[in-house]
Amino acid sequence: MDLTLIVVLVILLALFFDFTNGFHDTANAMATPIATGAMRPKVAVALAAVLNLVGAFLSTEVAKTISGGIIREGEGGVQITPVLIFAGLVGAIVWNMVTWLYGLPSSSSHALFGGLIGAAIVGTGIQSVDFVVVLDKVILPAVIAPFTAGVVAWSATKLAYWITRRYDGRPDGRGGFRYGQIFSSSLVALSHGTNDAQKTMGVITLTLISAGLQPLGSGPEIWVVIACALAIAIGTYSGGWRIIRTLGRGLTEIKPAQGFAAETSTAATILASSHLGFALSTTQVASGSVIGSGLGRRGSSVRWGTAGRIGVGWLLTLPSAAIVGGGAALLADVGPIGVVIDLVVGAAVVTYIFWRARRNRVTSENAVKPLPLQGKSEVAASGKAVRITKVKPLRRDRPRKESA
Repeated sequence: MDLTLIVVLVILLALFFDFTNGFHDTANAMATPIATGAMRPKVAVALAAVLNLVGAFLSTEVAKTISGGIIREGEGGVQITPVLIFAGLVGAIVWNMVTWLYGLPSSSSHALFGGLIGAAIVGTGIQSVDFVVVLDKVILPAVIAPFTAGVVAWSATKLAYWITRRYDGRPDGRGGFRYGQIFSSSLVALSHGTNDAQKTMGVITLTLISAGLQPLGSGPEIWVVIACALAIAIGTYSGGWRIIRTLGRGLTEIKPAQGFAAETSTAATILASSHLGFALSTTQVASGSVIGSGLGRRGSSVRWGTAGRIGVGWLLTLPSAAIVGGGAALLADVGPIGVVIDLVVGAAVVTYIFWRARRNRVTSENAVKPLPLQGKSEVAASGKAVRITKVKPLRRDRPRKESA
């Protein structure tokens, strides 16, 4: 197949993956403010889309990790081809769509890494993967980041309820945190753009380097940054309502103070990782924060069955995407007909998933039932994070009426 054609095909497929990443990970920023009623669903996803777009321009460290780290290319390594990158993207997209169908907040990042690693191993051998970089920049952050975000969210939730303990038992006592959630969820959306959009930038840059169209070791071109920023923003605006349902209500009942704590913890973890070039999963960080905030509010409960199902999805993501990517690489190795078969099969799977999803549609109207904004708010009525002992007032006996 003509090199220019396959490069164009890979770029288009990478942008489609970026689109699926957007609607797959919208929940990371906006599930909790939608659940608490801080923002209306469509307003929330529109704001997330704009901030994802802006965040994509703030850093390129993660893109460099992918384009010049995980897969060895050029001098001293194995030259990965655009065809293998194409196969890896097929694996990532298929896994993203499967987990979206079941409402699982799995890692789009690990799906991408798994697809690329599987395709590279099948196509050029295991030596084409730099497992030191995979361990340092992918595996360790995947293990550490969710627990770190969970501990920070737990502490922040405890602190938030302790500071506002005078409102315990009062209607709408902590409703003001809804306004804080507008800021904190916006920060998550911005940080998501700084991390996830760059992964597609790195893939496209890797493709251009492998095709000899860009110097070895160089970063993403400005047109690549713009295209990836737009793709993830459009995907975010489409809304991943199935995953928003899982994060907004499936793990724990979220109150405004919890949501604010979880979002702030998520944003801080992602921004720090983006600065260090760690290509972590923003989904895992957000899920860890939601669980931590659920544990931090006394009276709250975490649905560990759902959490376990999500955890299994995390464990399966990288190897499953690697298997699909490797299978696609085997077909693509046949020649142009193999690439065409990959495209047809991949398109058929995506089409079937969209058709299957229509049988049980999840939209902005039924994704999450927000907390009441008026009346006896669940915010104050449900459990406290810190036990406060109140002194009961002395009971005064009423004077008895004297008989006439």
